[in-house]
Amino acid sequence: MTDLIEQLAAIVGAQQVLTGADVARWSTDWTGKYKGEPLVVVRPGSREEVAAVLRVASARNLPVVPVSGNTGTVGGAMGKGAIVLTLERMNRIREIRAGARVAVVEAGVVIDALNAAAEEHGLMFPLSFGASGSAMIGGVLSTNAGGANVVRYGNTRDLCLGIEVVLADGRIMDLMQALHKNNSGFDLRHLMIGAEGQLGIITAAVVKLYPCPVDHVTAMVAMPSLDRAPDLLNAIQSASAGAVVAFEFMPRAFIEGHFAVRPDAREPFDAPHPVNLLIELAATKTGVLGEALEEVLAGWLEAGDVTDAVIARNETQRREMWARREAAAEIAYRRRPVVDTDIAVPLDRVSHYLREIEPRLRAIDPDCEVLSVAHLGDGNIHYTCYPSREQEELVAALRTEIDDLALEMNGTFSAEHGVGLSKLAPMARYKDPVALDVMRAIKAALDPKGILNPGKTLPGSETEAAGQAPLTSRLREVL
Repeated sequence: MTDLIEQLAAIVGAQQVLTGADVARWSTDWTGKYKGEPLVVVRPGSREEVAAVLRVASARNLPVVPVSGNTGTVGGAMGKGAIVLTLERMNRIREIRAGARVAVVEAGVVIDALNAAAEEHGLMFPLSFGASGSAMIGGVLSTNAGGANVVRYGNTRDLCLGIEVVLADGRIMDLMQALHKNNSGFDLRHLMIGAEGQLGIITAAVVKLYPCPVDHVTAMVAMPSLDRAPDLLNAIQSASAGAVVAFEFMPRAFIEGHFAVRPDAREPFDAPHPVNLLIELAATKTGVLGEALEEVLAGWLEAGDVTDAVIARNETQRREMWARREAAAEIAYRRRPVVDTDIAVPLDRVSHYLREIEPRLRAIDPDCEVLSVAHLGDGNIHYTCYPSREQEELVAALRTEIDDLALEMNGTFSAEHGVGLSKLAPMARYKDPVALDVMRAIKAALDPKGILNPGKTLPGSETEAAGQAPLTSRLREVL
């Protein structure tokens, strides 16, 4: 251990190599569910230092777990007994090219910091979620994070033009061209995005920027049921020429959960409603959105398909509406035991899913309680179940039921949070076996020693990392 520390200190400096009590910050995840003390925490300051650390790890066959803001919920950044590589010092915004509307950033740049720098040029990086004050570029790329603005701007993958990655053997792969079109072989950039550090460590990226909206129209809208919500979204999109950036669903139970964590919060409407939608439109010129939204809502109110609506009249009211939605993680994790999921179904099946899932869960655990919140514009449901008792078999059965119904509706068990540790079982259960074999073959080709974030994402990788025979020969037959 001493010689390892000396080797690492020679690369990054003694102050950037942490052991003992100093690694406590990286010994648990944000949810508190996953715990594991790293062997050592290393804080490199450049891609060259990352590469040198990986060469040491490869020579010693030591696992390496990259971590950014440590805001994940699936245990993907846990590094028990591993070299944990935190990229927080690599937080330089190398360049903002306003004419091309791109930013060249290192992996440790925090989303809010990027937005603050881009705003000086009248631009923004449109990824939006509650952890934007601590989540970093490397982490959101590694998990292909989503958030509230996907309906307009897409996932993180859609916001990335170029990428810089250090491979397991310490080689640096530079794909940092800021190109919208590049057909020169395999798209290795997209291969690395969403790979959760299994194939390489992202150290920098070229990301897209967009003009800052000068006009926001934000509203809370109540409906008697969720059945016609997709039609409402389509009507608003048509009336506003596609200006909707967020279309979020919060049931009454979520509103009550918000009061549990924010007792001073206000009701969104004068009376409670079963369906509460947060809708936001944005444009780069003023005076065109408010009338469009009001006209649509007026017609729907008259028809009885919308039961109430409140439009924010100033930035304070807008922020109050968003604060309710952005408290989702705090609301969901306020109780234990908890089954937290991240499923997605086609937009026109969301209402049917929510109507069907609760009776199926109560058939397993009659005393369970449920909570949901959804990015309704892209079909992503964060469905939470609170079992009546802490029992491993019961928790697994409830999680399986939630995932099963999503798959029955041609959906997915993992929409935007990644796989990490928490979704290894559903990966084995639902993922196409040939797809799993191809993924394992790619992993074996790029990380033959299995040192990069072992035991995550790929079911079976945890046993391979422990020294079992590799699957390479069988996988080559698949390919």
